[in-house]
Amino acid sequence: METRNARGRGAVKATVIALLALAASVAAAQDRKPSPVRVDPDGTVLAPAMSVPVSSLLSPEAKAYMAEHLRQMQQPELLAQKDGVPIFMESYLARQRVLFPHDRVDAKIGGVHVYDYTPKGGVSPENRARVLINLHGGGFMGCFQGCGELESLPLTSLGRIRVVAVDYRQGPEHHFPAASEDVASVYRELLKTYPAKNIGIYGCSAGGMLTGMSVAWFQAHGLPRPGAIGIFCAGATLSPSGFGGDADFFTGPLGDARPPAPWPPARPASEGSALPYLAGASVKDPLVSPTASDEVLRQFPPTLLITATRGFELSSTVYTHTQLVRLGVEADLHVWEGLFHGFFYNADVPESRQAYDVMLKFFDKHLGR
Repeated sequence: METRNARGRGAVKATVIALLALAASVAAAQDRKPSPVRVDPDGTVLAPAMSVPVSSLLSPEAKAYMAEHLRQMQQPELLAQKDGVPIFMESYLARQRVLFPHDRVDAKIGGVHVYDYTPKGGVSPENRARVLINLHGGGFMGCFQGCGELESLPLTSLGRIRVVAVDYRQGPEHHFPAASEDVASVYRELLKTYPAKNIGIYGCSAGGMLTGMSVAWFQAHGLPRPGAIGIFCAGATLSPSGFGGDADFFTGPLGDARPPAPWPPARPASEGSALPYLAGASVKDPLVSPTASDEVLRQFPPTLLITATRGFELSSTVYTHTQLVRLGVEADLHVWEGLFHGFFYNADVPESRQAYDVMLKFFDKHLGR
């Protein structure tokens, strides 16, 4: 009798649990609302407005820097250039000139205007037979005096190495391949003093693009490949909206406080880049976008790629690294969390110092002696 009663009580208990579970699932189904994220048949995601805080993984200095940068990007007057220096960069430049003692010679090399930098106290003995060529950022529309100096001072001073910053021709007055020709002229002249394996080339943003373009140009014109290169804040791809990939769409608001690129794009891919310097150039031309040719990319020297998770070049940088590795090229990729395009211009941020260290170690490892 006790066994039957126990069994009866167990059956009732199980039934009650099942009914409660059913009621809960019905209530949940009634409360469930359609997802605010919509996915089109082709995979296009339509997301609602959202709030994104500064990354919790940044240093305290970088958190403040990120917030300041976003505010600055919403003040057009700070983006204007004064004597080749965007106004918002003036404080970074003044600070670097204090932090990184150097000498600068205004000169011409191969008929091209350059700033020739050396560290105070001279180049180190191990770097006397080495030189770095800097190709400055600025969207192929200025910033030689600002971006070139901001990209050159940390490396010449901390690395105790000569850095030649090239004042290459830019748009809208000049068009591709004028900048590649200027870089080749400087490189050809330096080859009279330095072996190719002892020459490194690097740049940020447009300068990072131009670094890859120049290597392709050297191949096409019988010049030896340099010992190593650095493609920073850039990649070896282009699109009508920027560099291409996902980053064209999500990094605008997060990295520079500007609207994302429109979709469908305002410009068809057939029209190429919106940069005035590249007007009329095809993004399928490997002299413009080296990833367009495996044969060109396969011959690249050791390559360092640097980007950040809010940099609008992020997808291009990652893709370029993937393609280089696929083709057997020695390539290193470093991605800084939570920061933006060209973040390392501010030398007081620990993450910038980390980037300088990565750059210098890479060139020291790969350049000849």
